Amino acid sequence: MTDEILTRVENGVGILTLNRPKAINSLTQTMVDVLNEKLTAWASDDAIRAVLVDGAGERGLCAGGDVVALYHSARADGSAARKFWFDEYQMNALIGEYPKPYIALMDGIVMGGGVGVAGHGDVRVVTDTTKMAMPEVGIGFIPDVGGTYLLSRSPGALGLYAALTGSPFSGADAIALGFADHFVPHDKLAELTADIIAGDVDAALAKHATTPPDSELLAQQSWIDECFAADTVADIVANLRGHDAGPANAAADVIAGRSPVALSVTLESVRRTKKLDTLRDALVQEYRVSCASARSHDFVEGIRAQLVDKDRNPKWSPASLAEVTGDDVESYFAPADPDLTF
Repeated sequence: MTDEILTRVENGVGILTLNRPKAINSLTQTMVDVLNEKLTAWASDDAIRAVLVDGAGERGLCAGGDVVALYHSARADGSAARKFWFDEYQMNALIGEYPKPYIALMDGIVMGGGVGVAGHGDVRVVTDTTKMAMPEVGIGFIPDVGGTYLLSRSPGALGLYAALTGSPFSGADAIALGFADHFVPHDKLAELTADIIAGDVDAALAKHATTPPDSELLAQQSWIDECFAADTVADIVANLRGHDAGPANAAADVIAGRSPVALSVTLESVRRTKKLDTLRDALVQEYRVSCASARSHDFVEGIRAQLVDKDRNPKWSPASLAEVTGDDVESYFAPADPDLTF
């Protein structure tokens, strides 16, 4: 089928290995197609008792979608980007509703689309090397792949902190935020996988999972909740600048470099998603936002600056939070044509 995903079945466990290690297994259209095909087939296959997803190489499970391909699509007519998101979000919903144990080994880098592949499963394993993030605002994009669903349900304002800074967080933080369930030391993953294949998923987890370290992010929830309670991103930044916690000022500095319109839409998106009932509802909203992003200046400019020209100097438009209007934000939530369906 493709060497971008390696698929095999061992003792009733369907194993999907994302296999673009040089690109930290970033997702292509082909990979999404294979994931949808295999997951759909295995869901109704009595010979498959569980599914396990991991990533090839030493760097991580998945760094996200292939955003350079999305960049080229957005510079054209956007159709390839819309198709990718449509199919990817259907896959995210399928994972969230999977009828069999779905085990995701969230080792190393797990960002953006990687969270979508792993974060909606029912057995989400992180390690001492996990480096997770929803970093979309740094390229003029907005958290997607059901990320707003997870972020909106994190304790207090921790999800908003993660969304608006885009900063990475640890495996222990991921458990605290509700992005993961089990902590297994990196050097025990091979044994965990072998034991899952040999026998029972729960027994394998009981054998290898350990108590996670304390979450550094959870320990900072007090000032995060206080600062991120404001109505607008500008007010959040002002709160951060005025707070005596050193990390608060650092967070303000990070946010200051992000796309103003992406920040404003992200704040609204996470807050709207908190009121939605299901992952599917969140994905429909995210699809509308993503399609609007593909038409925006900042999406193309952000990817250009970070990943194409790599000058790390995006020229955002609007250039400041003060210039972003309510109509600018609202336009991202207009129905797509067509909307995402399942």
